Amino acid sequence: MTLIYFVLILGVIVLVHEFGHFIFAKMFGVHVYEFSIGMGPKIWGSKPKKGGTVYNIRAIPIGGYVQLAGEEVDDDEKIPKNEKLYNKPIWQRFLIMFFGAGNNFILALILLFFIGLFSGSPNMSPVVTRVEEGYPMAEAGIQKDDIIVSIDGKKVSTIDDVKIYMVLASDGNETSFVIKRDGEELEYKITPKKEEIDGVTSYKFGIVFEQEIEHGFVNAIKYAFIKIGALVKQMFIVLGALFTGNLGLNTLSGPVGIYSVVGETASTGFVNLISLIALLSVNVGFLNLIPFPAFDGGRILFLIIEKIKGSPVSPKVENMVHSIGFLLLLLLLVYITFNDIIKLF
Repeated sequence: MTLIYFVLILGVIVLVHEFGHFIFAKMFGVHVYEFSIGMGPKIWGSKPKKGGTVYNIRAIPIGGYVQLAGEEVDDDEKIPKNEKLYNKPIWQRFLIMFFGAGNNFILALILLFFIGLFSGSPNMSPVVTRVEEGYPMAEAGIQKDDIIVSIDGKKVSTIDDVKIYMVLASDGNETSFVIKRDGEELEYKITPKKEEIDGVTSYKFGIVFEQEIEHGFVNAIKYAFIKIGALVKQMFIVLGALFTGNLGLNTLSGPVGIYSVVGETASTGFVNLISLIALLSVNVGFLNLIPFPAFDGGRILFLIIEKIKGSPVSPKVENMVHSIGFLLLLLLLVYITFNDIIKLF
């Protein structure tokens, strides 16, 4: 079942992403050669029709792509020039590139809305609901119903903010917490408690957040938008931590790691599985908008450069940059997958 869930989840996320590129390409009259879900050998495909799009499902359920006429600036004389991507206005090319990721955010928003509507919307406010005795937070004087305002000078507005900053701060060093109590802001300097369980060392502050569940249509909409915002903010925080060295590449997960998480999450219930799909969809959307070669964000960056300089970047240069970026991504994927396999043992 884990394998089935894994394939379905990645398939849905990739399908939604590629459909975003596809639908805007079709909308603006760009010829689409192929729409593929998965990578590697083809296991199913529609019969090619003259001037039409071929739809394929490929063997490896990781990734997918839409092949557009003129994306690599080819010389296919069978396709009219006005149906090639590079001949379209910059704003149309921008929307075609953007709405792969855009669709991922929309999918996550819809899923989170339905979770809030049918299962209730967890309150995201960073309010302490319980302080564990014998841990630094209780010893420092943190109390139930305290509102956490900032951690190490970084403002927090949701429970998700608190959790990610506490993870990054949990290195055994003193951490600054500003809390609001009865309208007054108080600052506490707290050093987490070191614990070792089954040979794994961790640092614990000793506070618990038990989110109040709210119901109703409006609360579901509010929850969906706040949660999306919190997830995107987490991605920025993690990306920044990777660049500064606060997080190592070994903390990242690839397909093997995701497979493990899917199995664990599926065993905890359907709602949690849907939440995971929303989380992964936001991750895919965010990563694709990073201005790195081979990502959609890299292609958007070249559009911005074209707009600024008033003429396109040399197609050979752009294609070479994207090829190098793709190679680097493959190497990173191999490294992350190797680490994921090691973690399993």
